[in-house]
Amino acid sequence: MHGRILIVDDEKSMCQLLETDLGLRHFEPTWTTSADEALQLVKEQDYDVLLTDLRMPGMSGTELCERVTANRPDIPVVVMTAFGSLETAVAAIRVGAYDFVTKPIEMDLLAITLQRAVTHRQLQDEVRILSKVVKESDGFGDMIGVSPVMMRLYDQLARIADTEASVLICGESGTGKELVARSIHRNSQRKNNPFVAINCAALPETLLESELFGHAKGAFTDASSDRKGLFVQAESGTLFMDEIGEMSLSMQPKLLRALEENSIRPVGAEKEVSFDVRLIAATNRDLQTRVEEGAFREDLFYRIHVIQVELPPLRARGADVLMLAKHFVENFATRFDRQVTGISDQAAEKLLTYSWPGNVRELRNVIERAVALTQFDKIAVDDLPEKIRDYRSSQVFIGGEDPEELVSWDEVERRYILHVLKSVAGNKTVAARILGLDRKTLYRKLQQYNEYRAAHLDDTDSPEKT
Repeated sequence: MHGRILIVDDEKSMCQLLETDLGLRHFEPTWTTSADEALQLVKEQDYDVLLTDLRMPGMSGTELCERVTANRPDIPVVVMTAFGSLETAVAAIRVGAYDFVTKPIEMDLLAITLQRAVTHRQLQDEVRILSKVVKESDGFGDMIGVSPVMMRLYDQLARIADTEASVLICGESGTGKELVARSIHRNSQRKNNPFVAINCAALPETLLESELFGHAKGAFTDASSDRKGLFVQAESGTLFMDEIGEMSLSMQPKLLRALEENSIRPVGAEKEVSFDVRLIAATNRDLQTRVEEGAFREDLFYRIHVIQVELPPLRARGADVLMLAKHFVENFATRFDRQVTGISDQAAEKLLTYSWPGNVRELRNVIERAVALTQFDKIAVDDLPEKIRDYRSSQVFIGGEDPEELVSWDEVERRYILHVLKSVAGNKTVAARILGLDRKTLYRKLQQYNEYRAAHLDDTDSPEKT
């Protein structure tokens, strides 16, 4: 069913006509000819939409609308009005009606309006339930979300926060790896000591070594004084090394030695300096594959890979998208001093449909832009970037009912494996786990697919090219 509709009209024949037509359109209609009875029904039962005439004896449709929106604001009200009485419909909108349709009723238009109202209610219910769950749940740090994958993540982070083990945070770019690292630090026994962060991909090797280990006066040009490295600056606290997978091979053994010995030698210095630091590293690369390719040292990998935390991509977090969007709207509305209070239903549907390759960072930027540009009190579809407005979800199509369209089981497997690999941004370790394959089997299949593709591209006589 598309939704439960309560019809209110003093003409019984109109009620019966609407009931029949809406029932054929897969709504679940109920009707009454009394506004007083309708008010009692919405108090006792649950409806997705109230559809009411405006001109009725006794309690008018406008008064009914006002009382329903005051007592059951979760139920959207759609009003029916004669073509020449639009000012009455406007009055109903002012007291809280969701929308209106004019008589004589165009049933196709009415069905569309009712379906929009049902969707509106469902979205509002979902956000309200999720907000309640967030308030009642412990969560973890400043992280937002109540999807199953996030609840499992909170549980894992709570268990590892008080340990001294090194942590490797893995996840796509924009998933919030530094936020997770800070949350681990704030919930650990080191929370009253420094949290120091560095992006290993942002600095060349020579500067990275100086940043991590420090340097002595005169060690190189412009080294006019001694400087403490980040290992020493983070003493008794946490050092967060982001994008550790981008570290050069020549720098990796120096880091490994520092972690093994718990001491570093500043550049140009003669003496070593000991430190007490918990290391949290992060990467958006598949480090195990990097090890196999010879781009990352195996001994360093196992040294930082004591506990691994996998951050889910935003597209895997369901309605968390709306919770995060609502949070960003409130933040940017305050920062920009804009009277933006929320997101329209149509815009919310677009946000839920989009795949978010840039994850939470991309969502944050989209909402910041929308709050800055919107001319309304709620973000509309037109306030979203074109790529989100026009996005169409991709599906793995394996064939239809026509035997000529059906494909072999090997082809079904190939398409699904490539789909999973695309969904996890090429991370073969994660893809293998999702597929239930060992990594060697996955590599072998991918190699076969590449050879198959190359053979067909090279075959000029192939039927597929004619």
